[in-house]
Amino acid sequence: MNTTDTLIVGAGMAGASLAWRLAQRGHAVTLLERESQQGAHSTGRSAAMFMESYGPPQVRALTRAGRSFYLQPPAGFTDDVLVSPRAALIVGRPEQSTELEATWAALSGGGTRVRRLSGAEAVALLPVLAPEQIGGAVLDEDGYDMDVNALLQGFLRGARTAGAQLRVGAEVVSARHDGAVWTVQLASGETLQARTLVNAAGAWVDELAQRAGARPIGIEPLRRSAFTFRAPEHMDPSGWPMAIDVDESWYLKPDAGQLLGSPANADPTTPHDVQPEELDIATGIYRIEEMTTLRIHRPTATWAGLRSFVHDGEIVIGFDAQLPRFFWLAAQGGYGIQSAAGASLLAVSQILGDVMAPDLAVQGVNAQAVSPSRLR
Repeated sequence: MNTTDTLIVGAGMAGASLAWRLAQRGHAVTLLERESQQGAHSTGRSAAMFMESYGPPQVRALTRAGRSFYLQPPAGFTDDVLVSPRAALIVGRPEQSTELEATWAALSGGGTRVRRLSGAEAVALLPVLAPEQIGGAVLDEDGYDMDVNALLQGFLRGARTAGAQLRVGAEVVSARHDGAVWTVQLASGETLQARTLVNAAGAWVDELAQRAGARPIGIEPLRRSAFTFRAPEHMDPSGWPMAIDVDESWYLKPDAGQLLGSPANADPTTPHDVQPEELDIATGIYRIEEMTTLRIHRPTATWAGLRSFVHDGEIVIGFDAQLPRFFWLAAQGGYGIQSAAGASLLAVSQILGDVMAPDLAVQGVNAQAVSPSRLR
């Protein structure tokens, strides 16, 4: 029987980053992925930005804690540049000044470097905004585009190099703890054992929990659709900031010479290989055209991904209160890429019984605020 220190279920960004950190510490790790490739559902469909202004308070704290990792990754981690500067512009209509002011106050008070802009200043930064529709904006100058694939492959390659085992096409059908170790049965009939079982199964975390005898945390998978389209011929969008509505009802960003748009929808669904709905795409086109001078004739590509949340919107990191050595790394929402370095740093300290890393504490990370025990 194959025995390991820690068995991680789910090889998306959450599971891969934790496997990397554990393996770097000499911990024996096996990383299981049900699909034929890693990051198939959420990680691989993310239009990722690093934005310290994006997400609830603990997500923002974990994001800040991971900033130095993305800017200066460890030697040998990757040959690619993980992040490239891309400011983020949170815009509001003239009647949304109160919402913009509240957003600026919350972000600046939480340690994010942001500036208030007038409508004219916002249009000067993003010339396709419709001047009559923009009453003001909040500018996050410290945003970055993220190379999701380079980051994921860096974690996976580094984990394997340090001795971690990666298994794809490996579905867990049952798991039980006998008082000493976890015994995990795979659909193939193979049995594995581990001292610690990590649930990093994305939208499927509650399904895995039930197979292990754990109480679900109430995960809610939400569908988000996105599309790309060509920029106006006479414009170069490469230096434009990302734009997102203060109510998060649409967003727009440059993407590989084109523009990427989304209605920023969050539609409840079930865990599955989610596909974009025509209405989602049409809604995104309408909202972007309403707030800009752009006219979108035909998307060049469309897709959808899953974003999984619990009721308070925060991430879930920590040991289960009832089951021994059952660890949750879940509910990353739409923030799992930008928060991965910080979240995995918190997770590895808890699994190995270390004190919280100074990089986390100084940013205001509160382990209890993200613990699964808060949901009970």
